[in-house]
Amino acid sequence: MKALIGRRAATLLASTLALILALAAGGAFGMIPQEPGAVERAGEKLDEAGRQIKQSLERGFGTARDAVREQFSRTRDRVNDMNVEARVYGRLHWDKLLTTSVLELTVEARGIVTLRGSVPTAKAKKRAVELAIDTVGVTRVIDQLAVQTPTSETTTSPGTTTTTTTTVKPAPAPAPAPED
Repeated sequence: MKALIGRRAATLLASTLALILALAAGGAFGMIPQEPGAVERAGEKLDEAGRQIKQSLERGFGTARDAVREQFSRTRDRVNDMNVEARVYGRLHWDKLLTTSVLELTVEARGIVTLRGSVPTAKAKKRAVELAIDTVGVTRVIDQLAVQTPTSETTTSPGTTTTTTTTVKPAPAPAPAPED
């Protein structure tokens, strides 16, 4: 009988010790919550620092991405405008009706072309505007061309004559081919 009581006491003592150790080990069974230790607090601070760094990088990359996109868009538009200017210039320069015209050509953003200068006739003016409008990449043409008035003589009073002269620079003639 003595052995039976000793076994029961030992079992009870072992069970009690196991329960106390389990509770002391951090509530392994979820019974007692523990306050976070220094390691857990340091881990939380590192996680927060990592989140802040990630957010800062995302903002920085977003800003850089937007700046690159905008600059690329401006560059693409400018290259397109240069191509439009070259195309319009070529069409106006080689048109026979406009050989005696003095033209100034500017291209603004998005294919807006401004024609300035003087042309010999209303037909030449119409032709210059039509050529510019029909050029690929042109969205709008601003016509500031003037039709030249022919040289005329008018008499203002007996014996006095007034002469009006318009000077026009013709398009340069192609250079002669070298002889072999």
